[in-house]
Amino acid sequence: MFEYELQQIRSAELIREAEHYRQVREARRARRARREERDAEHGVPGERPRRLRFLRAA
Repeated sequence: MFEYELQQIRSAELIREAEHYRQVREARRARRARREERDAEHGVPGERPRRLRFLRAA
């Protein structure tokens, strides 16, 4: 009986951990979407022109 209770506790912990992971992932996704919308509306203020990493061969 003791092992069954331990298994139930562990199962509940895993369920809570999975829900927390999903909430964090959803919050990151929402934050990224908001940032992309803001950047699209106003332009990216700190954006620098991209430079080539290597010089082109002649």
